[in-house]
Amino acid sequence: MKRNLHLLLIDPQNDFCDVPADYLTIDPVSRRSLTPALPVAGAHADMLRIAELIERAGAGLSDISITLDSHHRYDIAHPPFWMDASGNAIAPFTVISAQDVRAGRYLPRQSQSLPRTLAYLESLETNGRYQLMVWPVHCEIGSWGHNVHADVRTAYGRWEETGSRVAMKLIKGSNPWTEHYSAVMAEVPDPQDPATQLNRSFIDRLASADQIYIAGEAGSHCVKATTEHIVEHFDPTQLSKLVLLSDCISPVAGFEAQYAGFLHDMQQRGVQIATAADVLSDLIANQAR
Repeated sequence: MKRNLHLLLIDPQNDFCDVPADYLTIDPVSRRSLTPALPVAGAHADMLRIAELIERAGAGLSDISITLDSHHRYDIAHPPFWMDASGNAIAPFTVISAQDVRAGRYLPRQSQSLPRTLAYLESLETNGRYQLMVWPVHCEIGSWGHNVHADVRTAYGRWEETGSRVAMKLIKGSNPWTEHYSAVMAEVPDPQDPATQLNRSFIDRLASADQIYIAGEAGSHCVKATTEHIVEHFDPTQLSKLVLLSDCISPVAGFEAQYAGFLHDMQQRGVQIATAADVLSDLIANQAR
């Protein structure tokens, strides 16, 4: 009997990939080359391995789910939201705490947003998973950077056509008031926005699989947050169904220790660690069933 093998591909988008020059394109307005906003070292090679896995053994996959980081330019984790005490722009990669805002070191540009911003930061810090990081504007909805890496898009497109099926796409991050690293739920769910709350139906869909292969970017943030939330809401006896494809995941520079700690913690919980080559034979065998 054919096994239900599910590939969960997290944020395989241009803005996270260190793509070579021949993958870039020209902005017809500025006439400048469009370049990734947050390239993760090793991500391009990760995407090529993922694409090859789908091309060689995609018939063995029952499902492919693809998460898409999807932001507005004006977002609590982007520079246009913020200013310093003198009204100047702040640099990407600035970390902002609730205390910074209370002290006036950093403030939202819209003064009426101050109470909501402060409440968000306090909730975020109480949760203890992350402090607010102001990232470069990235994965802006409709932009080249929001698009899926070309090789991956080609591979899953062929998988969709040959199997007359759809690779499920999950949008996350379009609420500008909360960070949404995880595809399962936002860091601070907005009670008025169901899209930020726990996606129980997706958890249940994953739970119905015999094996879930997890890959994508970045290992220190969105892969980490998504996997941790899945583990938190999964049956503890079923965690061995989850397989992190370690050669198809890379961390953000400077966050290598967080990624290594995540892998260690997941292994301790029963999640498997493998490479694309390790799982290839299982997928090939499954496509023959």
